[in-house]
Amino acid sequence: MNKQLLCSLAAALLTACAAPATHVGLPLQQAWFQGRLVDYVTTDISDGAMARALGVNHVPALAQALAPAAPGRPRTPVERVYKFADGEQLSVFPSVPRPVGGENRDAGYSPLWALVEVRWRAGSQPRLLASEEAILEAEQAGELALRHTGIVVNCPVVRVAGQGALRDLR
Repeated sequence: MNKQLLCSLAAALLTACAAPATHVGLPLQQAWFQGRLVDYVTTDISDGAMARALGVNHVPALAQALAPAAPGRPRTPVERVYKFADGEQLSVFPSVPRPVGGENRDAGYSPLWALVEVRWRAGSQPRLLASEEAILEAEQAGELALRHTGIVVNCPVVRVAGQGALRDLR
């Protein structure tokens, strides 16, 4: 085979792997990030009951991503997502890709999230909390109880209000 034909064949194969042949539809969900609405999709959850309830993949191995960092071991790629008990308000993410897409420069962003359950304490006045900072301030003031569930979810952020979206997002 001549070199030009071989290079063309290799380029065609690489393009075929990268180019989507079809589009699929996934339900968009919304959450808060620093007072802005973001859209995300949920594809995988380490908890079987939640996975069945949402109709997503049950992936018990995701929980292994919560293993604590140790000397010589890389930092875990999991951040917290704050989920309000009983759906009292939208969830809150502490980070998003900036910007969304292939130009993301936020090295700390990961679509893997450790689910933290948020509950208002008795006597507290529920209100909208649209950032991690607001949640942590309310917890420090004794208004909220936070519970680390040990559940990991895969929820890529696909659009941030005022900051863009993944290409071809419909």
